[in-house]
Amino acid sequence: MMIGITYDLREEYLSMGFSEEQTAEFDRVDTIEGIEASIRHWGHDTERIGHLRNLVSRLAGGARWDLVFNIAEGMYGLSREAQVPALLEAYRIPFTFSDARVLMLALHKANTKQLLRDAGLATPAFHLVERPEDVARVALPFPLFAKPVAEGTGKGIHPQSRIRTPEQLDTVCRELLRAFRQPVLVETFLPGREVTVGIAGTGDDARVLGVMEVLLRSTAESDVYSFTNKAQYEGRVDYALVEGPLAQEAGALALAAYRTLGCRDAGRIDLRADAQGRMSVIELNPLAGLNPVHSDLPILCRLRGISFDDLIGEILESAQRRVGEGA
Repeated sequence: MMIGITYDLREEYLSMGFSEEQTAEFDRVDTIEGIEASIRHWGHDTERIGHLRNLVSRLAGGARWDLVFNIAEGMYGLSREAQVPALLEAYRIPFTFSDARVLMLALHKANTKQLLRDAGLATPAFHLVERPEDVARVALPFPLFAKPVAEGTGKGIHPQSRIRTPEQLDTVCRELLRAFRQPVLVETFLPGREVTVGIAGTGDDARVLGVMEVLLRSTAESDVYSFTNKAQYEGRVDYALVEGPLAQEAGALALAAYRTLGCRDAGRIDLRADAQGRMSVIELNPLAGLNPVHSDLPILCRLRGISFDDLIGEILESAQRRVGEGA
């Protein structure tokens, strides 16, 4: 099988003048090399495609693949993660991970939370700030938490994201609106334990790979799994597997959220506990990072004794099963 790989390479965007934070979600060369080696480990041929513009050019030139391993995040727009899948759907080329609909929905955290809430799944109360005047309409008790509505990898999340006063809320929202040019999600701050849940498979076949707690060291920025804490995790963050009732609660809630959105093949769900220890979904990551060493999902799998090759193999198996079933 010939498998193409679509991705956004961080070094390309840095060379164009984009900042470290602007390119935080994009992939390093060793990520692509690791994925490519694992795909070949399972007996497939590979071809690196790269970003959306490269895909457009290759398709126009007549190139086709049996399957595309898609991890492209995109640069522009609130539906940026859906752009490569939408194009592949138009050309009827199967690809790994969620479809355009799910990726567009999941990237917009407020839309995701609304769907989860309607399904009866726990997620913090929230308000969407689309312009500075909306701040005065936020009617949630402090402390609050504010972040861009459609970013990942901790972009826009810093210690000041935890908000204690109306004045701070106004300042932070205005700065995020200016810096990211997108709405700001304001939600109830949950003070409890933070975990991430790895999931593989699709629909009824989806299963929890493991539950991993994010533990901030004394050297980390407190209270938040921030952009800086993620970027410098080796000196700021510890990761530990969670077992027992908490893992069962988190895993069941994460799996329900994954299935509710219609995620496919693999993903990661972030949850946090309230003051009473009850878990809530913070966000869904249907395109979870896949650096073999540094990304949360491979770290979780490594702690569970699941090799990177086996993780990639399970993703490919899920995608191939879907394609065979016409899904």
